[in-house]
Amino acid sequence: MNFFYLTKSDRKVIILLLCVIAAALAVITITGSREEETALEPMVPEQAKQQRLAHGSYDRRYERKPQLAPFDPNSADSAQLRRLGLKPWQIDNLYKYRAAGGVFRKPSDFARLYGLSRQQYRQLEPYIRISQADTTTANKLYAYQPIEQRDTLRYPVKLQPEERVVLNLADTTALRKVPGIGSHFARKIVEYRRRLGGYYSVQQLLEIEDFPETAVAFFIIPDSTLPQHRLNINRLSLSELKRHPYISFFQARTITDYRRLHGRIDSLQQLKLSRDFPPEAISRLEPYIEY
Repeated sequence: MNFFYLTKSDRKVIILLLCVIAAALAVITITGSREEETALEPMVPEQAKQQRLAHGSYDRRYERKPQLAPFDPNSADSAQLRRLGLKPWQIDNLYKYRAAGGVFRKPSDFARLYGLSRQQYRQLEPYIRISQADTTTANKLYAYQPIEQRDTLRYPVKLQPEERVVLNLADTTALRKVPGIGSHFARKIVEYRRRLGGYYSVQQLLEIEDFPETAVAFFIIPDSTLPQHRLNINRLSLSELKRHPYISFFQARTITDYRRLHGRIDSLQQLKLSRDFPPEAISRLEPYIEY
């Protein structure tokens, strides 16, 4: 069949088909060459290889078994601390603490390092050596500086065992000086103090979830700072009463029902027949009630 004897429309169709076939062959050729190039010579930059190898060796370095040896946490460098098994971020916390003026005066002080687990401390405790020169210098420095001046915003210097904080007057900055108390518990102490109307016993701190029991000994409550704001049990509504941490909804309802049925309340002992007011609940609430 002679191509030139075809009609004009047929010739256009054949030319279009040939163009399509040519384009398809070109795409197959280009794609095949790229796949072959990728399979035979992976296109991974040499720099990326080096970085991946570097990260791999970095991770393995910190996963090595700790090499325990005597060390002074006041002067140990990062290389020595890494050999002891401390993580990079733990070493950063130690450097920040020292930079802020923090000094370890006895081995147990090292347990307060932020991020240090109990297991790590027990493992390292026999190897801690505190230089007398470091503690002597620190004691001289602090002897001439009031507590308020040896503090920093982010890393406050912790209190000594003989120092105390007035629980109902301290702000979050003062609270963070207490060993075991950070920003989280400092906020919790202030918030719970506001909800209670003030603390009347340092043991109330243990009502805060997960509060460190060892920190309780650093607080005092002088008589002049005992709670002054009290709840008038004969005037407050049910919704106002149940806002207090020591009054549940059912206790608030018992109070309002008693007032409605019997009149004025002169003592919480009048509510002791209710199952919502056992003796311990009455004793706990009494310091916050006025009649």
